[in-house]
Amino acid sequence: MRNLDKNRPVCPQICELLCVDIVNGVYDAERRLPAVRELAAGWGVNPNTVQKALDTLEEQGLLHSVRGSGWYVREDISRAREVLQELRIEKIREFFAVMESLGLSPEETCEFVKEWYHE
Repeated sequence: MRNLDKNRPVCPQICELLCVDIVNGVYDAERRLPAVRELAAGWGVNPNTVQKALDTLEEQGLLHSVRGSGWYVREDISRAREVLQELRIEKIREFFAVMESLGLSPEETCEFVKEWYHE
């Protein structure tokens, strides 16, 4: 399991990581996710936090629960793709806002990113 950022709220990070995993096929459509306690142990967090993240993903239409069986990825993962795209846009906006606060124009920021990737 990937490490969580201690400087950010945990629950949204878990939602993000699971969404990425769903889109990338780590958890296939209609596949059962690991148990809440197993996920919590892997991330070193309280099971209630994982449960809250799973509830959030269910509200977003990415997962569904089966009483007594666990959590499953929805058959149609198109909603997961949409959520991931929204997250990407949000992160890019945040990044550009930070770069602007550091005195870079959008063009300079793009050039900086291109140079950084080629290092």
